[in-house]
Formats: sequence, structure tokens, C-alpha cells
Amino acid sequence: MKTVTHTRIKISLSAIALACSIGISGCATTQKTTADSANPVTASFVMPSYQSVTLDNGLKVKLMVQKEVPLVTIDAVVRAGAVNDITSGMAYITSQSLLLGAAGQSKADIEQQLDFMGASIDTNADLEGSYIRANMMSKDVDTVLDIFSHVLRQPDFDSVEFDKLKQREIVGLSQQKESPRAVIGRYFNKLVFGDHPYANPVSGNSDTIGKLSVEELRAFHKGYYQPNNMTINVVGDFDVADMTAKLNKAFGDWQTTETVVQPDLSQHLPTLTQPHVLLVDKPDAIETTFLIGGVGIRYDNPDYVGLTVVNTILGGRFTSWLNDELRVNAGLTYGARSGFSPYAQSGVFQISTFTKSSTTKEAIDLALKTYARLWEKGIDQATLDSAKAYVKGQFPPKYETSGQLAGLLSDMYLYGFSDDFINQFQAKVDGLTLADTQRLIKQYFPQQNLQFVLIGNAENIADIAAQYGEVTKVDITATGFGQ
Repeated sequence: MKTVTHTRIKISLSAIALACSIGISGCATTQKTTADSANPVTASFVMPSYQSVTLDNGLKVKLMVQKEVPLVTIDAVVRAGAVNDITSGMAYITSQSLLLGAAGQSKADIEQQLDFMGASIDTNADLEGSYIRANMMSKDVDTVLDIFSHVLRQPDFDSVEFDKLKQREIVGLSQQKESPRAVIGRYFNKLVFGDHPYANPVSGNSDTIGKLSVEELRAFHKGYYQPNNMTINVVGDFDVADMTAKLNKAFGDWQTTETVVQPDLSQHLPTLTQPHVLLVDKPDAIETTFLIGGVGIRYDNPDYVGLTVVNTILGGRFTSWLNDELRVNAGLTYGARSGFSPYAQSGVFQISTFTKSSTTKEAIDLALKTYARLWEKGIDQATLDSAKAYVKGQFPPKYETSGQLAGLLSDMYLYGFSDDFINQFQAKVDGLTLADTQRLIKQYFPQQNLQFVLIGNAENIADIAAQYGEVTKVDITATGFGQ
């Protein structure tokens, strides 16, 4: 068993995305703050120390002790998401099926045992990872860890419970399409990425979920839930040596039995050569919900911090240009925002808002006009200083809980954040200049061949949609999220 101690690292890239609203949706991550009022420029956000441990079977573990409250969070992260789907929705449905019973213990028994302790185990998946999280009182670690290891290693995939889960998910997908804002991002990814795995909707669709079998889930679990394709992070009130022994007991005999094959996501990424509009017809809609954007950046982009600041000005806070123009000044919407949503090998940039059907063109044109200010007028020093202060000021309340800290460690594993990048966060914010913002705007914000998704009453907005690019029309009730 190998142990490495890390004494100080700083805020992560995914934490930046959450704290500064750079993305449509953020990741729950972490950080604590040490303030130096005499020299705020050099004050830093320092994460508590943690240790990296390698279990007897080679499984990588990070242990971060937090003694403030008697709570523990255990996270397992598997490199298997929608990009690995053979059948759409497989990674997500596999993650949800882990809790349908494990090691001979039924779903109801697991839930009852956890409820009695006030503990929880939750599972989820996204484009590039699957997640299992357990929260518990420190006194209950032995019992919960036992259940956690069974859920992760020995899910039963009970067929009766699985059929119930499929029906719930199919109904849920139908309900989600009643709320355009809940699904528009899936349509946008399909429009931008086409046949690339990043176009795969995490949720799957009603047809593919209905056809999934227990045998397929077992094969997916066997193929990807392997010790060499995952990590475990523990944050909270525990003793490192004691926790290491517990983890070795729970996982040390778990051997890698499959060769994990991952797709090369750097290949066949899209090149957008002309503007396109995906018009999603929702005949009963009285509003138009729309996204405008294009290809974004990778998680490990060295300019991510600077882009966070620039996007804060454009659409990353309540007083942003987009929200000021579309909501405050024009009264066209209740909110407008923008953001980069990064992935391991690519990403998207999006401007998002909604408006009455009758003001669709006015809102789109104003959003585009406001976006064009980045190139036509640029950013002045006072605006830049304000955004930099805002970005730094968002950190302290966001990175205190064991769950947030565990989330940070998980993202560091999944996306390969380097300590150097994390440690330079505040220095990069402080060092950002007006000349830097001009370079970032020119290099990263998509200006030509923008992609549009409009969800609304096509009868009322089809002619408007045609003014912005080649239109493809789909019905919102159609299976999936675009062609």
C-alpha cells in the first residue's frame, strides 16, 4: 500500500465553474479561504491537506480529514458516462440500478437500513463519469461502508425493480419535455456534436431505455466498474490509518478482471462551417426558449480562469451585460446568461434565455447585439476590476462541506487537474489584463457560424428561425433530442 501526503492545493477548475456561473450547470466542488486583508492580491484559497493512498489491489484513494463535524462523505467515481453508451442511456440507467438491491439485500432493506441511521447513498452519471456517494455520521462508517461496497461491487440488478425503474424513467422523460429549459441542452449538444459521443444524451430516450435489459447492465458494469477505472475519495471525521484499513477490507480483494476500452474523444470533433437552427416544435408553448452558441473549451484549458472572468461580464452574474439588456432594460425575460460547459476533450459555449413567443425575434437580436459588444467595444478597466472581485468573492461560501470537497477530489481524478493550475487560480485572476481579455474574446468566444436551438410554437416562430441559419424542425414529442 502506498501513501502520499498533499499538504496544500488550491481551488479546482470545476469549482470555478460552479462559483462563477460560467456554465449552464455547475459541479458541486470545494474550497476554503484564508484572507490577508493587508494584501488581498496575494490572498489564496487553500484546500485542506489530503493523502493519496493506493490500496492492496491498486485502487487509488484520496483521504481528507475534516474534524469540524462528525460527518463523513465517501465518493466513488468511475470513468464511464454517456460517451461510453452502446445503447443510449446505458451509463445513467446502470448507475440508477445499483441501488435496486446488492449482495442479496433488497432495495427496500437497503433503504430502510440507511434511513434508520440517517445516512444516504446516491448514484448518478453524466457525460464522462458515473458517481456513487455515501453520506453518514462518522459512528456509522462501518455499516454504511459495507452497504456502499456491495452497491458498487455486487449490484443484483433485480429484474422486477429494474422494470419499475425503466417505467419511472420513461415517464420522467416525457415530463421533462414539458419544461423546455430542462431539455434544451440535450438538443443543443446533439446539434453541435452530431455523431460524436458528446452528443449522447445522458438520460437516453424513451425507446432505448425501454429496450435495455438486465444482461446489458451487467455487461456494462463488468466492463467499466473496475478498480483500475475508478477512484474513491473520503472526506470528513475519521482517522487516516483506520479508514485505510477499512477501505482495504472492503475493496482490497477486488481485482481488475476486464480490459477497459475508452473512446478517443479527441477524434472527429465537429467543425461548424455554417449556422444552423434546430427548431423544436412545442405547439402549446406561449414562450420561446433558446440557446445560441458553438464549440467551447476543454476542462484543462489554461485560459479557463480568464474566460471565467470575461464570461462573468457577458452573462455570468445578475449584473452581466446579457441580463442587464434583456431583463432589466428591455423586460424581455426573467433572466439571461452565458457560459462555457467544458468536457475532457471539448465543450460548448451557450447563451441562454426565454421570452414570450411574440418577442422571440427581439430577444434573439438583442442577445446577439449584446454578445457582439465583446468585439465591437470590448471591456473597460472598471468592468474588468469589478468582475475580478466578483469571481474571487464567490469562493468562500462554496467550498466548506465534506460533499463539496469530495466533489472537488472526484473532478480532479476525472479531468486530470494539475496542482499547478489549481494553485495559480487567484494569481491568474489578479493578473488578467485588458489585453488578455481581447485575446480571450478573439480566440475562444465563437463569433461565426453560431448554432441555435429554439423551443416554441413553430407556427409562430418558424419564419423568425429561418433568419438565423438553415432550419431543421423536430417535434418535441418525437423520441430523442434531435436528428
